[in-house]
Amino acid sequence: MKNPLVRFNNLTQRLVTALAGSAALIACIVYGPWSYYLIFLFITFFTLLEFYRLSGLDGMVPQKTFGILIGLIIFSATFFIEFEHISYRYYFLIFPLMSCVYLIKLYKKSEKKPFTNTAYTFLGLFYVAAPFALLNIAVFENGTYNYEIILGSLLILWANDTGAYFAGLQFGRTKLFERISPKKSWEGAIGGGVLGLLFAWGISGYFQTLEVWQWMIVGVIIIVCGDYGDLVESHLKRSIEIKDSGTSLPGHGGFLDRFDGLLISAPFIVAFIEIF
Repeated sequence: MKNPLVRFNNLTQRLVTALAGSAALIACIVYGPWSYYLIFLFITFFTLLEFYRLSGLDGMVPQKTFGILIGLIIFSATFFIEFEHISYRYYFLIFPLMSCVYLIKLYKKSEKKPFTNTAYTFLGLFYVAAPFALLNIAVFENGTYNYEIILGSLLILWANDTGAYFAGLQFGRTKLFERISPKKSWEGAIGGGVLGLLFAWGISGYFQTLEVWQWMIVGVIIIVCGDYGDLVESHLKRSIEIKDSGTSLPGHGGFLDRFDGLLISAPFIVAFIEIF
């Protein structure tokens, strides 16, 4: 069936997809822990699926099905442990489960580079599943479900992306990282950073989980890591010679395109809030 959004220009597609997607995501996060769990389990699944599909385009043969299964188990285990539904001891099951990746490859007789393919299986887990799993630590930071940190982080990230897009479109002249992403500019990065910090400051007045200075540091983390996350994903796509990671989100590409900034930001955000 033809996507009804294809008749609109790229900006209109971006706006429609962004509004619909963000509304659904915000509603699930705010509604409660189970809707948060389901929506991010869904996102984790499709982001991992995209990553392993892209690896296949580059000639790799990762364990797509088993890799996705482990990724979903890691996310789920982290959620239930942080939600205190199961003991933290279940974390130790993750390691033998991941070790099975090596054993499965022993039975793939036709593969020429089994260890390279194994490495790509693990890369999907570290690049995609682990950052999403870390979000569970943020939402249960105070021992109970609290959506403020994750929702605030997403709003700052979206503000950074929006500011960068429009500032780059209007004022972009100086290339930020031309070798990897020719369209990105310093002007766009600065515009995104300014809007992101304004959102961080505004959010601090409504969400009391973190102090103002903590929200501002989270804002800086998201702005810097969000930009790097976009560059990292652009590097991946450039190495495979494709434009978008997928077509699931009209105007935005795929799930990797939409959540690349969060994948790099999440480990730094969780490290900051846990240490400070």
